[in-house]
Amino acid sequence: MIKDIQEEILRIKKEKDICILAHSYVAHEILEIADFTGDSYALSVKAAGVPHKNVIMCGVRFMAETCKILSPDKHVFLANEEAGCAMADMMDKELIEAVKPHYPDYTIVAYINTTAALKTICDVCVTSSSAVNIVNNIKNKNILFIPDCNLGAYVAAKCPDKNIKLLNGGCPVHAAVTTRDVTTARQKHPGAKLLVHPECQPEVAELADYVGSTSGIMDYARNSDEKEFIIGTELSIAEHLQYECPDKKFYPLTSGLVCKNMKLTTLMDVYNCVKGNGGEEIIMDDNTIAEARKCIDEMIRLSK
Repeated sequence: MIKDIQEEILRIKKEKDICILAHSYVAHEILEIADFTGDSYALSVKAAGVPHKNVIMCGVRFMAETCKILSPDKHVFLANEEAGCAMADMMDKELIEAVKPHYPDYTIVAYINTTAALKTICDVCVTSSSAVNIVNNIKNKNILFIPDCNLGAYVAAKCPDKNIKLLNGGCPVHAAVTTRDVTTARQKHPGAKLLVHPECQPEVAELADYVGSTSGIMDYARNSDEKEFIIGTELSIAEHLQYECPDKKFYPLTSGLVCKNMKLTTLMDVYNCVKGNGGEEIIMDDNTIAEARKCIDEMIRLSK
């Protein structure tokens, strides 16, 4: 049954000139029919480079918005309209506009996991993999990093010459991981390498063998000569890696590492979206696209 649905999706998307993007956290059966898989920003860049007129994002809303910002002439759809992001929604444009006067000489650095509206008033955007390099390349010493204070703390530790201020925000899923979880996992799997996302608390990251983005974690595990890994990010990554590397073993750091928003998108959502019976088209005015694009363009400039 799943195979039949997948084949029908592949048939329709070709017929309707659709490119399907799937974030690494979604279900494996969706990854199998996607044109591109990976982290949110990388997917948006891929979408901007393809000739397709229609794009379906299998992820969460801020990812679809980023895709629209980079591909304003394409029709961009979010496969499940209810798929939001707790981190992206916890800080809005109005909040940061109220905070900015308290940091008049600070460069505002926004994690990619923010809304399009918030990006319009930020100076530069970063991804988890590029944050350290970009912050180091900013001329200003004073940085206000939003919204993830754990990623911000990781960046601050790697950029000691910068004066980095943080606000209380972040990913509730990664932030819930504790050092006790690490101790328990290491006791169960004493020979395994611990790979964690920098959205985890600093005390958790300090105990890891490797700290990096989702793609970084996956690349490390794929390329390592080690055979066992404890994966400290969304539960699905351990599953995807197990499919890719059947000769290795992957263990979730804790069973609580589940992003409910990412799990909302199902194969049937994708099926209904390609048929035109589901999903939501991302509509954004030209001014928002132009203003939000500025901090992304600055990210590209500073990453060189």
